[in-house]
Amino acid sequence: MTASFPASSGASRSLPGASRGLHRPLAPVTPRPVPKLRLVAQPEGLLQVHTASFRGSFGSVLSQALRTAGLGSRVLVSQFLKGGVDQGLEASTWLCGRLQWLRPAVPACVDQPSEQAPEAAAAVAEVWAFSREQLLSGAVDLMVLDELGLAVELGYVGLDEVVSSLERRPAHLDVILTGPAMPAELMAMADQVTQLRRGL
Repeated sequence: MTASFPASSGASRSLPGASRGLHRPLAPVTPRPVPKLRLVAQPEGLLQVHTASFRGSFGSVLSQALRTAGLGSRVLVSQFLKGGVDQGLEASTWLCGRLQWLRPAVPACVDQPSEQAPEAAAAVAEVWAFSREQLLSGAVDLMVLDELGLAVELGYVGLDEVVSSLERRPAHLDVILTGPAMPAELMAMADQVTQLRRGL
């Protein structure tokens, strides 16, 4: 025996299982909502500036770099005007196995304009060329460019080249610029600016 139910058109239709006493009304079929496509957030590196008129910003930045390397990230610390330790590219120091610390191969710290110190200019240019290559290739996860602004001010590194390189850096790369002098163009690019002051 088959049970029949009147349809809206006046016709009848049979339901499976009606002979066993299963009289259920037909529920309307509601389509399931299609989940919206969500893009996975990609890591986005920051450009940070740490500046102080009394050259006091590097210590805290170095501790951050060491901690980052200790956690497994690749780090490059380039100090453009610090000399006196007979470093240069071939004798750069490695810490934590993943932090490369690079200084120019000059006998003393650089404080003269580039045209007055041709040997220092060549040594600083070597540090910048290597740092720039590492920056553009994304070979590291964190790069610290110490006293880059002062190197620009003294004529050792071109500002336009610095700006262009920072604009083209890979998205994942964190860059920290430190030093007492920082061009307005670099300050304007920064995601975060930390300024140390005294006497407040």
